[in-house]
Amino acid sequence: MKKRNTESLFLLLTMIGFGFIIETVIFNFLGSYDYNPNFIKHNSFYDNNLGAFASNAFALPVIATLIATFHLSWIWLFLFSGLFVGIEWLFLKLNIYSHNWWRLAYTGFGLPFYFATAYIFRNWIVHPVNEIKHFLQLYLIIGSISCSLQILPIIFLSNRVYTPGWFEDQGRDSIALAAIFYLCATLYYCLIIKVNWKMKWVKYALTGVLMYTVDQVLISLDLLHSLVWWDQMYYVCLSLLLILLTGIIDRRLSQITLE
Repeated sequence: MKKRNTESLFLLLTMIGFGFIIETVIFNFLGSYDYNPNFIKHNSFYDNNLGAFASNAFALPVIATLIATFHLSWIWLFLFSGLFVGIEWLFLKLNIYSHNWWRLAYTGFGLPFYFATAYIFRNWIVHPVNEIKHFLQLYLIIGSISCSLQILPIIFLSNRVYTPGWFEDQGRDSIALAAIFYLCATLYYCLIIKVNWKMKWVKYALTGVLMYTVDQVLISLDLLHSLVWWDQMYYVCLSLLLILLTGIIDRRLSQITLE
């Protein structure tokens, strides 16, 4: 039972991480659609992003994990896809969600493929895989955690603002660079734990110094504005926590495939 729970948790985090990458492309950068949940009053795009976050961190990954974990047949895959298309249509009618270039047909076509990837990722978890697949799965799992802990404070607490100048909307501009930041940071975490360190503390010291240095460079280039006293300290501590979690999850993933 414990093993199955761990497998399901890793699969859920994998699907969340996969969903976040998809949303980074089609939502953050391509402006596919808008959510209007009216939870965040001080910034309309942060409110918009929170709606997308809820969809990709809860609804879709949970159903994908359910389908793969309980070996549901393909008919369930299409039934759930149809259900989400119906919910999307209802949200459109209730004006809490709107399309830009996105269409209901894209959702109906894309969701079966998204749900189907859960079967693939679950197979990677429970059966021995090569190093490339292991690394990709680790990246998606850590990415789900990294994205959440890096971007949610920006949305709820307004602790920092990124200003790359890619978009007119300041909120969208900030979240876009924050997304690139988390993707790059996640890659770093997954790579550095693969190095065989004789002194384990070195990777933590290097990571903390590197995170602080990157922040200072972004500030000097006017790409980052730290708005609260704890902001930079938080991201340094977060990077250390994620190094620790990456190592633990990397080992646990390897153990599952051997059990």
